[in-house]
Amino acid sequence: MKPKYPIYIISKGRAKNCLTARELKKMNVKFYLVIEPQEYEDYKNVAKNILVLPFKNLGKGSIPARNWVWEHSISIKAKRHWILDDNIEGFHRLNRNKKPKVTSRAIFRYAEDFIDRYKNVAIAGFNYYNFCKATDKIPPYNLNTRIYSCILIKNDLSHRWRGRYNEDTDLSIRVLKDGWCTILFNAFLIGKVTTQRMKGGNTDNVYTDNDDRMKFAESLQKQHPDIVEVVWKFNRWHHKVNYKPFKNNFLLTKQ
Repeated sequence: MKPKYPIYIISKGRAKNCLTARELKKMNVKFYLVIEPQEYEDYKNVAKNILVLPFKNLGKGSIPARNWVWEHSISIKAKRHWILDDNIEGFHRLNRNKKPKVTSRAIFRYAEDFIDRYKNVAIAGFNYYNFCKATDKIPPYNLNTRIYSCILIKNDLSHRWRGRYNEDTDLSIRVLKDGWCTILFNAFLIGKVTTQRMKGGNTDNVYTDNDDRMKFAESLQKQHPDIVEVVWKFNRWHHKVNYKPFKNNFLLTKQ
């Protein structure tokens, strides 16, 4: 089964190492590769379906490109769209405490069919491979939490991407505050290279070595001071989000 919603990969500076495109091609998944105009010659052989953005080097991270993708998906009459980071090195299936790599595109369709049973799922996505230990008892999905890196978005939401840092978490929080649900699949996982370990993307224009990690955490706290605090752990500053206020955002099945 092929996915029924369009899949987009935004990429910059990684024409020779666009991991997500490589993996999707292995899985025979159709996708759009979204790039800036000055990099077309570098990327022209990376994917069949290339979309060239109408701007370049804005210095605002991926936010303008993400919002452009959202509008493009609406223009082709899609009800939802997938947006994937370009540094995903594999897709996996968690079952019976094993996490084998997936070679079938059906995982996208399974996730789509599941959330389409409900009328109030705003955002869904696949969890990180490293966040689901094979030794733990893990549910097939977590309800009402942050979704990032491999995201399926409902197109008629009133929100759009904003800010510069932690935009995935911010969008998740905003839809949850509106009463929507989010679904983070543990049954399907992504193996993702840490952003700052790869050149290109936000590594070169947002998450630079000279940036203060506290600034990243504080930006989300300023957006949502009611549920976000800044904490020190793993030898650096992080944001900590309290998702308990959304425990009563229940899934509503379609009639």
